[in-house]
Amino acid sequence: MKYKLFGTGTGLYSSEIILGAASFGTRKGHGTNPEEVHKILTAYVDAGGNFIDTSDRYQLGESEELIGKFIEHQRSNFIICTKYTQSNEAAPKISNFGNHRKAMKQAVESSLKRLKTDYIDIYMPHFDDGVTPLDEIIRGLEDLVKSGKVLYTGLTNFPAWKVSAIAASTKLTAVQIEYNLLQRTADREFIPMAEQFGLGTMMYSPLAGGTLTGKYRKGETGRITLGTSDYHEDEKSKAILDQLFIIAEEIDSTPGQVAFAWVKSKSAFPILGARTIEHFNDGLKASSIELTTEHIQQLDKLSAITLGYPHDLLASVRSKNY
Repeated sequence: MKYKLFGTGTGLYSSEIILGAASFGTRKGHGTNPEEVHKILTAYVDAGGNFIDTSDRYQLGESEELIGKFIEHQRSNFIICTKYTQSNEAAPKISNFGNHRKAMKQAVESSLKRLKTDYIDIYMPHFDDGVTPLDEIIRGLEDLVKSGKVLYTGLTNFPAWKVSAIAASTKLTAVQIEYNLLQRTADREFIPMAEQFGLGTMMYSPLAGGTLTGKYRKGETGRITLGTSDYHEDEKSKAILDQLFIIAEEIDSTPGQVAFAWVKSKSAFPILGARTIEHFNDGLKASSIELTTEHIQQLDKLSAITLGYPHDLLASVRSKNY
């Protein structure tokens, strides 16, 4: 696995693929059992991976616990990103969730215990709760950095204008966004913003809930058939998937691996989530795939979105002036 700098403001080298741990554990009644989690983590390390993404919400804290057990005697070898907002409790009291400083303090202390560490590499709110003032989030994160409990900070699932406001006011390192061939709205603001501020960009759901693997065409089950995904196959997604199958056949790969390699080509860090070691090994093969410029352009064109106002207007004006 290759390594590259995580953003422009840290000097920190990360493996090009991040391991996503959302399914680690079975506390919610589904997910990946501890034995399988250990196999996945071991395979990731053996492949050269060093960056694990988790959250206190994943499997109600069990994900962090399993990661903590694995890294306990090799902590310095890993970049650990975890998140807070919703709490690790199934039904948290109103004072225990949100992005305010009280919830932040409780969450970080609990995450440190579960992860069996005295510091978290990257810490971020998991969602914009819509009520906590940005200054409250900024000061809280800065205090955690000053205390040494957190090294770097980031945001995920926040509007781009809020990320910009926070990044302009404090040292922000990372942003985590949803990005794949079926979800490219981040092209409008998020990706240019991240480049402007030099943020390390983590991209989750690179396979669009499994849609881009083509498995639903084969009648397999997953997030879509279980009703837990917003993705569906329309004319545009059908054309994209058709092209993925064509490219996959050309390079002796799979549609999912091609889709993942396309995200990897975007100068960001795709998050590879896996419920089984078989899923992980299949996804990891994308790390060795280098799509041709023509392949990337074909997929770019099929998946392109309109940038909307003011971008479309500005493009029109500039084309006339130049």
